[in-house]
Amino acid sequence: MSYVLRPATLADAPAVTELLNAVDLIEIGRPETDLHTVEADLKHPETDLERDSWLAFAGDRLVAYGLLWDESGGERVDVDHYVLPDRQDAGRLVLEAMEARALERARENGAGRAVVHLHLNIAPTLDTSLLTQRGWSVVRRYHVLRRALDAAEDRAPVPPAGVRLRPCATEADRRRVHELYQAAFAEHFDFQRRGYEQWLHDVDAEGLDWSLVWIAAADGFGDAGFLLARDDREAMGWIRSLGVLREARGRGLAGLLLRHAFAAFAARGRDTVGLGVDTSNATGAPQLYARHGMGVHYAVDTWEAVLR
Repeated sequence: MSYVLRPATLADAPAVTELLNAVDLIEIGRPETDLHTVEADLKHPETDLERDSWLAFAGDRLVAYGLLWDESGGERVDVDHYVLPDRQDAGRLVLEAMEARALERARENGAGRAVVHLHLNIAPTLDTSLLTQRGWSVVRRYHVLRRALDAAEDRAPVPPAGVRLRPCATEADRRRVHELYQAAFAEHFDFQRRGYEQWLHDVDAEGLDWSLVWIAAADGFGDAGFLLARDDREAMGWIRSLGVLREARGRGLAGLLLRHAFAAFAARGRDTVGLGVDTSNATGAPQLYARHGMGVHYAVDTWEAVLR
């Protein structure tokens, strides 16, 4: 079958959302992609839609979608890829176009190769033999966790002596959360340092309810941790980031922030909260989340290709 391949525009966001939810339904059992999330992706400042996005159509039906962005300014390039299971040939066309563009983008940055990362469900609609045949391999696994909430049980915890929580209420607080994020995640896998304005886009600051962002301070450390959550996903409340400075770990700040977020979502009437975690995280995050009742919703693999 022949396909029409063209770049995406912001006006394509509803069709892309429909495709991603069709993929969600197959991979995780229910649709969990929101329109505003797709719109934010298409507005990514490191994406030139004319050159870095691909839509594959079978007639009038969108059957595959790809998006590329470059946050490193060097050899590291990220891509998204979605395809309906009976349209693998369209998925191949999108993949080939993304690989060629990733290498071109890396060379424009002055790099001699492109190191490309793609996140896929562990049982994706894409036939992964297409990836392995082209030299891709899995380099990391992430879990999306979730936990049921109960307004009667999930009450805001009382901080211990010497610890204070405050909402992110001012511009100075936002900049402090950015600083804490850069420091707390600096040693994490695939971390890309981001300037303040870049980070604001990454967290979709325009659509973020900043009352769901908190800073934890402790005597002897000052501001030492943060939690950034959002309540704009239809499927569940979402904890996007939770970090504590290395020197302040082991003092219960992460657990305190986590319980505080549970309580905030429960008070809003949410019945479920979720987050994503690197299963190889060396800070003990998977164990922390398990102790606080979070279980695996689904798993995602990071696939990598080195292109020259």
